[in-house]
Amino acid sequence: MSGHSCHCGSGILFEECCQPYISGLKNAPTAEALMRSRYSAYAVHNAGYLWETTAPAMRKYHSKSAILQWARSNHWVKLEILEATETTVEFRAYYLDPKLKALTHHEKSVFINEGGKWYYLDGEY
Repeated sequence: MSGHSCHCGSGILFEECCQPYISGLKNAPTAEALMRSRYSAYAVHNAGYLWETTAPAMRKYHSKSAILQWARSNHWVKLEILEATETTVEFRAYYLDPKLKALTHHEKSVFINEGGKWYYLDGEY
């Protein structure tokens, strides 16, 4: 991955953008930064990060294996941020399914900050 633009579409190198959050070196400073890093985690198939950045109260509704299967079964093409507030991010994630059909996931995600860390709470599709 060295020297590649970040998957989140920021135009910054992956190593300087989302990778420090995904690798645990830093905490995402905003809900939008967390959302971007979660998209990048799907692109690099890091289910552990996706599960760990889900709000603790919501983790029982998700499994690392299901997250990993979803991440691996799709090819993540592009992230488009439509609107971001302090606690919400509306986005479109473009991807190709296993049959290479182009699809779009449109969601308004809600994030919470607990103990100085941002977590994904839930979203409206």
